[in-house]
Amino acid sequence: MFTNHRDISKLSKGQKTANVLLQIARILLGCVFVFSGFVKAIDPLGSTYKFDDYFRAFGGAFEMFTHVSFVLAVLLSTLELVIGLNLILKVQIRLTAMAAVTFMAVMTPLTLYIALKKDLVTDCGCFGDALVISNWATFIKNVVFSTLAILVLIYQTKFRTIFTTKAQNIAFAVFVVFGFGLSTYCYRNLPLIDFLPYKVGVNIPNAMLVPEGAKKDEYTTTFIYKKGDIQKEFTLENYPKGDSTWKFVDQKTVLVNEGYKAPIHDFTIVNAQFEDITEDVLYNEGETYLMVIYDVNNASAEGARKAEEIYQKALASGQKFYALTASADADIQNFIQQNKLTYPFCKTDGTALKTIIRANPGMILIKKGTITGKWGWRNFEKIGSR
Repeated sequence: MFTNHRDISKLSKGQKTANVLLQIARILLGCVFVFSGFVKAIDPLGSTYKFDDYFRAFGGAFEMFTHVSFVLAVLLSTLELVIGLNLILKVQIRLTAMAAVTFMAVMTPLTLYIALKKDLVTDCGCFGDALVISNWATFIKNVVFSTLAILVLIYQTKFRTIFTTKAQNIAFAVFVVFGFGLSTYCYRNLPLIDFLPYKVGVNIPNAMLVPEGAKKDEYTTTFIYKKGDIQKEFTLENYPKGDSTWKFVDQKTVLVNEGYKAPIHDFTIVNAQFEDITEDVLYNEGETYLMVIYDVNNASAEGARKAEEIYQKALASGQKFYALTASADADIQNFIQQNKLTYPFCKTDGTALKTIIRANPGMILIKKGTITGKWGWRNFEKIGSR
């Protein structure tokens, strides 16, 4: 049916169509792997957080693997990049097709389980923050691409490479180095492409607005009552109101339809006096530095001390400066004393802090609520030269 012979002109129309479709399947599958691997590679911390979510959601012995989440994130993105590039360029096609099928054989049942367990994770993170799709859409996508991977494996002898064996080995090595190198660079700096809601140019107050008439979350509430040995669920419409023979046991509220959610919906700043200063910060006419240090116990002490220099310069020029963290008060005080810090610490939701910037610590600069700059702690020295 398919061929790798040079004389394509002798093929029937059906055979030519089949050849074209097979090539499209290979390239499409390769492009999806490249896209998935690339968006993970440029945001290794984002993938790390997703692995942490998985391990904590599964609980038990899985939680001990959180300490290797970063390593797994880098390995996963590199694997996907290599599979995708190999498929597109027809490098080591047999080994690559086997790897693609094996990969999909693991991911497809996993995403089905996640889709069935609605409370496990909100999304699989297969395309990072670049493209967030539902768990069921992810499973369907995996079924489709599993089929393509199987086709490529079955007909892998029909793909004729233009590279020698030596050239293929070199290309494979280059792809691996590229994958690890890209993740390392973006980890030490910031993602090459910022897909986060808090990217430079975003006005935070505007991103928090919910349009008038926007769809709201819809919930269903059920009540569990018991009479003797019989336990039954009721709705608001038919629960046994006034019937003392039924005893209330429990109540369950389930989200059935998710409404509109603003791009930024969980950003608040509370100072040491437990005052909400969010609006004061966002509507300040001048420039405000917000240092994000979501966990002081895992933060770079060097970065925190670098931020002290920025704080002193900000004070001298009349600029505002706040450190935002989700850490406990005792941990904050220990961190301040150990590193001789004088800038004020405020509390912000931990998930929001991880979403603001992929660095611990990291710095954003805002003016009238608009983000004008973002830096990881290794690049704090660039702030003064802007």
